[in-house]
Amino acid sequence: MTELSLFETRHLSAPQYVLALHQAEDRVAALVRNRTRGQTMQRILRAEDVASSSFQDWLKQQNDGGADIFLGMNPLRANSFARTKESVREIRHVYLDLDEDAAASLRAIRTDGNTPVPNFVLDTSPEKSQVVWRVDGLDRQQAESLLRSLANQFRGDIAATDISRVLRMPGFANHKYSETFLVRAVQESDAIYHLCDFTVQEGSPEAPRRLSEGQSPQRRMASGHRSQSEADWAYAKRALARGDNPDEIMRRIADYRSDDKADPTYYARLTVNKAQLSLMSPETDTPPATVESSRVIDRDL
Repeated sequence: MTELSLFETRHLSAPQYVLALHQAEDRVAALVRNRTRGQTMQRILRAEDVASSSFQDWLKQQNDGGADIFLGMNPLRANSFARTKESVREIRHVYLDLDEDAAASLRAIRTDGNTPVPNFVLDTSPEKSQVVWRVDGLDRQQAESLLRSLANQFRGDIAATDISRVLRMPGFANHKYSETFLVRAVQESDAIYHLCDFTVQEGSPEAPRRLSEGQSPQRRMASGHRSQSEADWAYAKRALARGDNPDEIMRRIADYRSDDKADPTYYARLTVNKAQLSLMSPETDTPPATVESSRVIDRDL
């Protein structure tokens, strides 16, 4: 990582933000979405062209007409004319879309001691933010695993965890809600992070199983000495509440606990079943000490 101590935070205009995220020759996506008209337009251009005064003037016209303005977070291949995962040339950023009590999530990011200082924080509407980290050396699978882990840990939007994502561009009004809001961006660091700089929360079955080459993820006891079984159960409840498929939740938990469960599939199924029961009957909402005690001895770490 680069040194952070000498960096002075600064507010960024739209052109400054584009060129802080991307190199001038990078091909990036600019998305214009007008919900009222049901119209979406996408332009894939060099970053310097997106930042140019003529294109910014066009974006402003669209924004004044009620459209929201978005920017791709990762550069696309030279011959790409669509924004897909396969067209992403390089993983340049990971990010969070904080739609639920963003202030609390930002405090957690800045104080948990295991998450790097964000490079960029965008205020996108009252009590909502987007957070961006500049990264290097991640492949597609590592990046999306990290994106899901960060979203789970800090209550981010789990739908915003693909590498081809677009996020809001500062300097333009957010028209999604009844009152418009001018999106603002602050750069807090010029560091470049690597996968080993992120220590993900214990208890997320979506956590990367490998932080870096030759290094396994360290399992840490969560705050309050919560056991791993309790953490798995809490994860299952969160995933069920946001509408994830129960079979997919079971698969994630079974995969995450495959190294320390005699029968991880049985364990995962029982964990999800108990989480479903607790959501249907709040009076049963007490974390199990060991959800599969009738069959397998749980060795919580």
